[in-house]
Amino acid sequence: MTTIEAPEAVSYDCGDVALRGDRWTGGDRGQVLFLHGGGQTRHSWGGAAQALAGRGWITTTLDLRGHGDSDWSPDGTYGMDRYAADIARVVEQMGRGVVLVGASLGGLTSLSVAGRDPSAARALVLVDIVPRTAAAGVQRIGEFMRAHLDGFDDLDQVADAIAAYTKRPRRTNPEGLKKNVRRREDGRWYWHWDPAMMQIVPDDEPRPGTRPEPLLDLARAVTAPVLVVRGGRSDVVDDEGIAEFLAVVPHARVVDVAEAGHMVAGDDNDDFTSAVDAFLEELSTPA
Repeated sequence: MTTIEAPEAVSYDCGDVALRGDRWTGGDRGQVLFLHGGGQTRHSWGGAAQALAGRGWITTTLDLRGHGDSDWSPDGTYGMDRYAADIARVVEQMGRGVVLVGASLGGLTSLSVAGRDPSAARALVLVDIVPRTAAAGVQRIGEFMRAHLDGFDDLDQVADAIAAYTKRPRRTNPEGLKKNVRRREDGRWYWHWDPAMMQIVPDDEPRPGTRPEPLLDLARAVTAPVLVVRGGRSDVVDDEGIAEFLAVVPHARVVDVAEAGHMVAGDDNDDFTSAVDAFLEELSTPA
């Protein structure tokens, strides 16, 4: 396995916004595009992207519109149509035939891209997401994101909030959280995403483009290999959601990462990367 030390910065023109990210160039096995969950940034994938590049893949981690270093929607409008259109344009610029790896919002975006254009993706990896999610888990995510729209006094408060949500030990050194928050002129730290994303619909209604029935219709059109990596302790993806997804995408397979919650790569990056690596190995092995 080759060690890939540092990524290069990349940027993609998507019309009204530019999406920015990092790329590790490891070999000629193909391209893998990682798309994070709502409220996250590309940095949630750093360990997995670097590891897979070391196994010969070209891996790109990208900030979705309104997140991280990518542009915010000029009109404050978000939704699956916007996200999917952006990534379809990115895939065209990358040369198509890309493996899409998406967590939560990034997974639904990947599914939408592949469902609208089955030739767009070489394969899909959906990380703890299916079209029909468990309501309680989704509500918990929304409550967490809305709870801190007024920012934090310091990075210790950020670390406390993340530990409370993930139920993982709190970071002893919160400096690494600077990748996910930004300090504004008022001296407070804010999540590095556009708060307009949380203001477009009432709290008790789904985000635009995330209703299960249209997503299941798109899933039926997917012909590429599909892997679902589920967190064994996830409160977002349950057995019913998995069974419904497999009924419409019978060629998909499911792998559980036993000790992970919804944030699979962050909870157990080694097992997550191993599961994805095994799936990718099959793609590059002659039948």
